[in-house]
Amino acid sequence: MTGGLCWVFQATELPPLPEASLFAMPEWTGEQIAQAAFDRDLIDDHQLREVSSELGGFDSDPDQAKQLLLRRELVTNYQLEKLLRGDRTGFFYGKYKSLYQIGTGTFARVFRAVHRDTGEVRAVKVLRSRHYKEPQLREQFLREGEMGCTLRHPNIVPIFEAASDHGSCYIVMEFIEGRNLREFLKVRSHLEPDQAIRLAIDICRGLDYAFQRGISHRDLKASNVLISSLGQAKLLDFGLAGADPNSSDAELAKLENPRTIDYAALERCTGVRKDDMRSDVFFLGCIFYHMLSGKPALEETPDRLSRLSRNRFDAMAPIQTLMPELPSDVVGVVNKSAMFDPNRRYQSPGEMLSDLLAVANRGTNGSNGAARSASGLPIKQRTLMVVEPSSQAQDALRNHFKQHGFRVLITADPQRPAGLFTDQHQPADCVIFSTSNLGNEALEAFNDFGDQPATKSVPAILLLGPKHQNWAAQAHTNDWRATVATPIKMKRLLALFDQMMPVGKDS
Repeated sequence: MTGGLCWVFQATELPPLPEASLFAMPEWTGEQIAQAAFDRDLIDDHQLREVSSELGGFDSDPDQAKQLLLRRELVTNYQLEKLLRGDRTGFFYGKYKSLYQIGTGTFARVFRAVHRDTGEVRAVKVLRSRHYKEPQLREQFLREGEMGCTLRHPNIVPIFEAASDHGSCYIVMEFIEGRNLREFLKVRSHLEPDQAIRLAIDICRGLDYAFQRGISHRDLKASNVLISSLGQAKLLDFGLAGADPNSSDAELAKLENPRTIDYAALERCTGVRKDDMRSDVFFLGCIFYHMLSGKPALEETPDRLSRLSRNRFDAMAPIQTLMPELPSDVVGVVNKSAMFDPNRRYQSPGEMLSDLLAVANRGTNGSNGAARSASGLPIKQRTLMVVEPSSQAQDALRNHFKQHGFRVLITADPQRPAGLFTDQHQPADCVIFSTSNLGNEALEAFNDFGDQPATKSVPAILLLGPKHQNWAAQAHTNDWRATVATPIKMKRLLALFDQMMPVGKDS
């Protein structure tokens, strides 16, 4: 959901509430407070008897009851405050008992919660009651949660459950010890290039994983990136519907989440569809810019109509003017990711990831690391697109090809390459289809790729797994379309690359 959720995790419970709010209803007796805790299922029958026995009677002191419940850790300050207000809901969401609030946004609040049977600690995101009454928002919230349940990646906060129960909608997520990137930057101002690169790599990996499954983020900003206590970046709030860039200025200005307006403005100004993954790449570039420079890439303004102006994007100061000491290859990644023209931007998170990994491997000591010919002129780096669903095989192929100077894009969907190539846009110099984990789907996609008008002249290779090598006769091959049996003989494969896509060839 939209709403600028600010999620900051602390390792311990919030400090005690001031007495004025904690003891707001002195007319209650201690026994009544204990009974209310029992009625809300916060304590069991055995605990109620123990508390009642220690309090010593029906007219027991309310202050003593409050302190006793807190001291024994039978209730939290948050739960006790709700009890004293007379609240009867908001203590449980399904099997999860809410302990205290850890984040809040326009549309939802997030609680640290514990499973009543297993004791597992989770984060529970709850749709605000005023939005629960709106069927469209309620359905969207649950749809986002259900979609999030399908994403399992080290750089994405996992969602375990999305449900509607007793007048509330909630999503159960992993509880991450740490803080969000926005809060992290408030403390640190800016990050050293190596740390910023490492976090940008984490974000890219999460986005790339989702991209391969046809999912864009739609609300990418620093507060939706959680930094764990181990320093790992994890993405939060996938699947946001966002706003239609064809909406009027007045309609967009009514939106409550500023980033939703930013996405709509960018996409309307650049003429791309709402679910274009390159919009996520742009806002990842803005996050990278902010991490490195300590300054937001786009001017932050509460004026929603001003956020819709193209001038806001044009006014972005080049990062090299703010940080002239920044290595040129780092500058190159920032500038390419945040290009206003989507066709000059990275075309996928995987493409940006390849460059970030290359920069990280070279280090940030100022070396450009660009390959050069004997004459000293830069050599065009060739890009491979590999079709492979196994994450382990993806990593192996990516690392193998990168060691030989290639930029590597990865997709799990064998039909994806055909949709990415157009007469005007060629994202890779060669596409490699692997049958090892895709089987006949890879063979069919390879042949179909060669039959499409936009891709029939694009070099392609079909990697035949040990069980599929007799399929070579079924593959449609020519001078720039070939089959290669695995295990790969790299020397032959490199020679084949040089034949099919020489370095000097224009893409």
